[in-house]
Amino acid sequence: MRELHYGINVTLDGCVHHEAGLVPDAEFMDFWTARTEKASALLYGRVTYEMMESAWRAPADGAWPDWMQEWDVPFAQAIDRARKYVVSSTLTSVDWNAELVRGDLAEAVRELKQGPGGPVAVGGVRLPTTLAGLDLIDEYEFLVHPIVAGHGPTLLAGLPERLQLELVERSDFRSGVVALRYRPPA
Repeated sequence: MRELHYGINVTLDGCVHHEAGLVPDAEFMDFWTARTEKASALLYGRVTYEMMESAWRAPADGAWPDWMQEWDVPFAQAIDRARKYVVSSTLTSVDWNAELVRGDLAEAVRELKQGPGGPVAVGGVRLPTTLAGLDLIDEYEFLVHPIVAGHGPTLLAGLPERLQLELVERSDFRSGVVALRYRPPA
């Protein structure tokens, strides 16, 4: 059975907004590239899917945008080719190697976890909070940035009850970012 892994960038004050001043570097992008390549599929809500597609989908002409650094390209290529599942009640269709997830969310995710391959990586803010509340996430990975945002959506805000986790791995980046990997207790 595949596991469901949630990974996200977070500031010291718990902000998970992608515009909170989080500055990527080569080491950071290598981390996310490896994580994306390890996943057999990506699971997003509509907002995250549309945001990721607008930033990382391969251009039709094959020329990556000028804003991309050389070390962004492997991540862009990995996410572009990855299989994606999109949870949305408003979208009528998706492309970019994606399929809509409809119906009962818990049942659909349990079915997705029954598939072959490596872990399914879930990203975003609201969808992972819902999945954590349903006890469907097997692993959490938080990349904590040495920044205080002071505002914005916060990590797993609105969980119906406390979530107990055990630290299983810690990695320190040269930039001061700390990757913390947690699992629910056995």
